[in-house]
Amino acid sequence: MSIWFRIGDLVSRASSSRFGVFDVVEAVHTFFAGDPQLRRKVAFSIAMIALSAKMAKADGVVTQDEIRAFQRIFAVPADEARNVARLYEIANKDIAGYEAYAEQMAQMCGSGRENCVMLAEILDGLFYIATADGVLHEREGDFLRRIAEIFKIDDRHYRSILARHVNLGDADPYLVLGIERGLPFEEVRRHYRQLVADNHPDRLIARGVPEEFIAVATARLAAINAAYETIERGLRAA
Repeated sequence: MSIWFRIGDLVSRASSSRFGVFDVVEAVHTFFAGDPQLRRKVAFSIAMIALSAKMAKADGVVTQDEIRAFQRIFAVPADEARNVARLYEIANKDIAGYEAYAEQMAQMCGSGRENCVMLAEILDGLFYIATADGVLHEREGDFLRRIAEIFKIDDRHYRSILARHVNLGDADPYLVLGIERGLPFEEVRRHYRQLVADNHPDRLIARGVPEEFIAVATARLAAINAAYETIERGLRAA
């Protein structure tokens, strides 16, 4: 049974009454209390759908590029597309602000959520969608920065995620890998290899990231590989 069927079931259960995204999230914790991994996957998917909708509302414009990026992340079966669209619509119209919703999603990582991997994955996915049209608009940037603050993603980690999606100039490859300039090449390579291992699809799925989200992980690995190659060429040419 796919996560989309389960999300559809949640939406269907609640559709007979006035409800918002908060109610759907509460339902996740209730219905999947006995299966923590499934609960993380469903909650993760809901977070991506809902925060994408709220980001679109903050920016005021939803481009075709962003829609296609969303579709690349979520290959939703045709018979479940209506329920996903319904959840997106709920989040887009919900009077609850994105900050309050993000706070609730942050509870997935408990009190010690600093640089929580799950929340960092959500932020990375939001960047993936926001920059699909080749530009990070000011309001989108403000939205994502505030999400990072609520998720307690520190500045260094935030800038590493940002650098994978937005060209930050000469420092870009070092920021992508999350390292300082001047490290010995062996340390750079060791760090790079650890990043590649940490972002292997099997590792992501084990952390509760849905299989459908691998499109973002693939783009992230491509950025990591490109950054490492740039640094390697520069160090060898020096």
